Amino acid sequence: MSSWSLTVRRSSSSSTNDQQPTTNFSPSWFLRGPHAQTIWGRLARPRRLVNFRREVITTPDDDDLVLDHLDAPAPTARFVLLHGLEGSSYSVYMQGLLAVIARAGQAATAMNFRSCARDPRNLSRMLPNRQRRLYHSGETTDFDFLVRTLRAREPDVPLLAVGASLGGNVLLKWLGEHPGQRDVAAAATMSVPYDLGAGADFLEHGAGRFYVSRFLSTLRAKALSRAGIDRAAVMRARTFRQFDDAATGPVHGFTGADDYYARSSSIRFLDKITTPVLCISAADDPFLPREVLERARSVASDSVEFLVTECGGHTGFIAGALPWRCEYWAEELIVRWLLER
Repeated sequence: MSSWSLTVRRSSSSSTNDQQPTTNFSPSWFLRGPHAQTIWGRLARPRRLVNFRREVITTPDDDDLVLDHLDAPAPTARFVLLHGLEGSSYSVYMQGLLAVIARAGQAATAMNFRSCARDPRNLSRMLPNRQRRLYHSGETTDFDFLVRTLRAREPDVPLLAVGASLGGNVLLKWLGEHPGQRDVAAAATMSVPYDLGAGADFLEHGAGRFYVSRFLSTLRAKALSRAGIDRAAVMRARTFRQFDDAATGPVHGFTGADDYYARSSSIRFLDKITTPVLCISAADDPFLPREVLERARSVASDSVEFLVTECGGHTGFIAGALPWRCEYWAEELIVRWLLER
């Protein structure tokens, strides 16, 4: 059942990795603050830890969905990974998860949201998609299509899903939309913005404005390539709420930011989830007020297990005594937990 503590239920199942990750997180001494935890990995971690096999499949609405597969000779499970806002399969936390999965001898498929896939020859270049719509925090149809595709290909290999940040919101929303589903055996998330409106408002202050400006630099360019939006309003946008009013809403059929947040926030779906899920968050996440974590826990079903640390930032959770030997606690724990279901 859900718990507000630093203890996770452990199953007695065995795993291919003999090193047990601790369920108690202690941050690196040189990365004590939330922003250091959030930013360090983006600056210091490599973005090519594993070798991919890329595949492009066609969606039911005739668009490209770019997948990056981690192959294994005889996997007992396939992980399905969803990245965060403006991330990709080359995001450092995705590469970290994939490296842990590879060490465990398992297979994985990283789904790149539409317009987010990177050109392997130039990781700063995002590959465009063909349809008008892009992606957003509540868009679950592509993930649903991918799950059905993978199950048809490997009906006897369990699927274990992982979502980080926006990808975690998508995953939890999908699980809530499909109570009783058996295609995904278990799931885990990291740093989910459960209440999109509260998160957007929180990021309008202090250091949040720095993060928003970085995201808008690429989101704005994508939106301007779409027809039927107020281009001047997109250019004026300095907050997520302004951008979602001007772009996300019109492009994806919402009346505006409030409608988008209300219909897409995963907090509205947590009570319907029947799949075992581990949700890891930090109370000092600079993208979300702490009270949202408390509200999410209070409404979640007994299938959702919360693990909230006092520190860790946003998709950080960096431990270790030396800068050149950091340990990425949440990534290790997620893979271990899922393999023990």
